[in-house]
Amino acid sequence: MYDIVYIGGGLNYAGAIVAARKGLKVAIIERSLDQLGGVCLHKGCIPSKMFLHYAETIRQSREDLFDGDLRLDMRRLTAKKAKLIASATKAVTLQCSKVELIEGEGRVVAPHQVKVGEKIYESEYIVIGTGSSAFIPEGIEYDGKNIITSDEVLELQVLPKEIAIYGTGAIGLEMASFFACAGVTVTLISHSDTFLAKSHPLIRSAMLKQIEELGITYLKDHPVAKAKQTGRGVHITFEDGSSKYFEQLLVATGRHPNTDVLATDEIMVDKGIKTDAFFETTLAKHYAVGDCNGKLQLAHAARAEVLNVTLRILGKEPEVLNLDHVVKFIHTLPMSSASVGESRYTLEKKGLALKESVVPLNHFTASAFHQAGNGYMIVYADEEGFILGAEILAPDAEELIAPVAMALAGEMNAPLAQKTIMAHPTFSEALERAYFRL
Repeated sequence: MYDIVYIGGGLNYAGAIVAARKGLKVAIIERSLDQLGGVCLHKGCIPSKMFLHYAETIRQSREDLFDGDLRLDMRRLTAKKAKLIASATKAVTLQCSKVELIEGEGRVVAPHQVKVGEKIYESEYIVIGTGSSAFIPEGIEYDGKNIITSDEVLELQVLPKEIAIYGTGAIGLEMASFFACAGVTVTLISHSDTFLAKSHPLIRSAMLKQIEELGITYLKDHPVAKAKQTGRGVHITFEDGSSKYFEQLLVATGRHPNTDVLATDEIMVDKGIKTDAFFETTLAKHYAVGDCNGKLQLAHAARAEVLNVTLRILGKEPEVLNLDHVVKFIHTLPMSSASVGESRYTLEKKGLALKESVVPLNHFTASAFHQAGNGYMIVYADEEGFILGAEILAPDAEELIAPVAMALAGEMNAPLAQKTIMAHPTFSEALERAYFRL
């Protein structure tokens, strides 16, 4: 009998370590223990951002200040990535020294019971963190070689000469940046005529311009009906009857929650595993965190959720997590986008009055050598001046958004935020100026 069983060895491990250090009997059930740390570490955020980091070097080398031709050696890059991940996995495993690690497919078969193979493990509390999987639309014949997902991109030994990417969400845009900067001819295919529909119109327009400047061909409103590998390459047939051939197709049409872990009707599934504000499922003492609950598909959100749940189990009575205050970002090149809190889209949808402060980055000299002339810092406040959120398009926007996230946590108003003196010359000065314009 365990105190807590965590199903899924992704960001669940953060909660398991805390519980074990407090003296609870804790286990993690993970399908493959060599994947401890989850998708983020092995197939997501860490390796993809590493790939983008080196692709940015290639992009910068093409500026007219440099002579010569740099190329990305994918064999060496994937080998370096594998070494880094192996080291990180070892570190995670060492941190779990007080946690029992169980390898196998865990399924909740009854209240407080998890079945792995033929063995039943009992626990007072069960925390499900089984993540999500790539969604492959019907009609696309995925083979993992010519028609791939981002998983296979991170194992490539040789870059293709051309690639089509279906999907304009975070994965599609980030992978389009990577391939384009690495010298691959990229066609980005959108299912609809909308692009970053929830982003500020200025950021949406600037992002479109950025992908065009990278040489990416953008096909909007081109839903794919069928795609299969042929002797001439990947043949894509669109719903309007037209078709094209490409060397490879990367499917980036989103991810769906992994809910197969459930073998009991007492835990309900909606968009994901249904939970309340404290991530408790419809079965008491059974929780679902991270991608599998369908709330936010972000590693840092999963970590915050599992720590919140673990603290609640430990009797600490944590506050309800405000998932609107979780930073969201897309790491494109040369500028990335990030947001936190309210946006123009959410405020208008709620019918709330807003103060909007827009600062173009081209007001700052450093934008000239950071290729950030089309960037923006946009901050929102309510009628009383309290900070509500921000949207940013800038180099390393995911770092620049942090002070706004802290302002939200601290319930700061504009006069208080204006007391911060940002460093010069940095793009954080744009945030300082935005606060003064509220």
